[in-house]
Amino acid sequence: MDNSLIRNFSIIAHIDHGKSTLADRILELTGAVDKRHTGEQLLDDMELEKERGITIKASAVRLSYTSILDNKTYVFNLIDTPGHVDFTYEVAKSLTACEGALLLVDAAQGIEAQTVANFYLAQDNHLKIIPVINKIDMASADVPRVKKQLVEMLHFKEDEIMTVSAKDGTNVLDILERIIEVIPAPKSDLNKKLRALVFDCRYDVYKGVVVFVKVIEGKIVPNQNIRFMQTAKNYKLEELGIFKNLKYEKVDTLEGGEVGYFTANMREPKEVAIGDTLTDAKDPAQFALPGFRMMKPLVFCGIYPVNAADFANLRQAIDKLKLSDASFVFEQETSVSFGYGFRCGFLGLLHMEIVQERLEREYNLNLILTVPNVVYRVKTNDGSLIEVDNPVKLPEPPNIDVAEEPYADLLMIVPTDSIEPVCELAKARRGTHKSTEYIGGDRVELCFEIPLSEIIVDFYDRVKSMTRGYGSIDYEFKEYRVTEIVRLDILINSTLCDAFSSLVHKDKAQSKGRMLVEKLKELIPRQLFEVSVQAAVGSKIIAADKVRAMGKHVTAKCYGGDITRKRKLWEKQKSGKKRLKQFGRVEIPQEAFLEVLRING
Repeated sequence: MDNSLIRNFSIIAHIDHGKSTLADRILELTGAVDKRHTGEQLLDDMELEKERGITIKASAVRLSYTSILDNKTYVFNLIDTPGHVDFTYEVAKSLTACEGALLLVDAAQGIEAQTVANFYLAQDNHLKIIPVINKIDMASADVPRVKKQLVEMLHFKEDEIMTVSAKDGTNVLDILERIIEVIPAPKSDLNKKLRALVFDCRYDVYKGVVVFVKVIEGKIVPNQNIRFMQTAKNYKLEELGIFKNLKYEKVDTLEGGEVGYFTANMREPKEVAIGDTLTDAKDPAQFALPGFRMMKPLVFCGIYPVNAADFANLRQAIDKLKLSDASFVFEQETSVSFGYGFRCGFLGLLHMEIVQERLEREYNLNLILTVPNVVYRVKTNDGSLIEVDNPVKLPEPPNIDVAEEPYADLLMIVPTDSIEPVCELAKARRGTHKSTEYIGGDRVELCFEIPLSEIIVDFYDRVKSMTRGYGSIDYEFKEYRVTEIVRLDILINSTLCDAFSSLVHKDKAQSKGRMLVEKLKELIPRQLFEVSVQAAVGSKIIAADKVRAMGKHVTAKCYGGDITRKRKLWEKQKSGKKRLKQFGRVEIPQEAFLEVLRING
């Protein structure tokens, strides 16, 4: 294939700015689907994506388009990416397979936090960026204001900015022509040794492990013996192809600059490393390609099956899920409360919710999640450095020399009338104000340094609520700083429930302990005996309450007679409840675990 006719590009934007809708219109205009198709967001093929109206997994598709200007047929490799901050990893790995990107901005909302983050991500990858203002058909659209933002904030020239309506297809054809004109063709050399970048993979029920690659140099042919340079494992290619018009299509060769897929009878999902370089096993390249930066999980929690017999199924499901989500990490662990399970790492709380829902829906599992924690670093008195992603791993206070917690650079774009409550929220969460910059008169960009543990749970929801939905946030890990952390434990009838244990800042332990106890008092159903709920730091109880026992009218059958008969029955009931409290087991409903996840003191 003539490389000059190939264009590899992504669509990037803040969440809900119309990426998937624009991808649908491009699919229609290039003849990939019939215009009468039913169902929106064709590249969002996951049930969860359609249900929530968000893109979770980046999708790559190959399209053919004949230009109106030069009448040549071009090959487009389009990647639709997510917009939520938790899925930045999906955007990052997609951009490594591209030479250009469409940066979409909502004509009503304007530039938001993830718009800025994705812009710099594309710049770091040296991509040609085409700014596009979407949703110009809306009554609330303010195109001049958004154009001004793009010029002032991101330094685009006004004549570079395109305006479209992805919903009704206005000016979408002009975008295709601009892609041909502006985005460069991929550079490659067929005479060099094979080097291809592994940028994605997924699990197919019929094909097994499907690996997506962008060929940088050389070419791939069927039945070729290949090698992953990072893992040093060899395989024989079984099927080689492209994902064209939403279908797998076999091809005889993939040459430099092209994007395609292959299968190679891989038995273990762990054998694929995203960012690895593919080369010829018989005549390997000397150096691997510079892979993109791996995203480190920011939030950790335990995942356990409600039924212990489902552990083997959970292991298999997690292995398969890891294939389609390279940012998800896990290792086996054991809990006193739940038995065998996994300690899993996520990019954020939404990422955690999506993984849980996918495991429950796609693999028919019933799961319990423990309280999420960030990763702390603890230096002990003997000089060793421990990464603490589980409250159980925290050493005893006398053995801790220095404890450090992760800090993040927080970027918020909010309306000017919401500055005060948003700043108060950030400061209450131990944030330090860095800068304020006004954008286009009615919006402001706020920058804070803030502990990561303070923003992972409900911070985004609070900002959205305070700004009537107009606020947006983006954050990036900055560094570790010295802190004071303690382990907050929950005792049910004096028995430690390790699923509720969490690591908190010393100053917030009491308030969070009190909130947890109050919430659990509401959620734990009344038993035949009294249940005590306590929050403790070490051996010190910092909050306590009781769930009253269910009452039974034992003296209902007594009528008249001496009071001593009633007292005798009451004493018998009292001793029975005492015995039940000693030997009875408190059943904690799953709703209690889910509610506790959302408490952030």
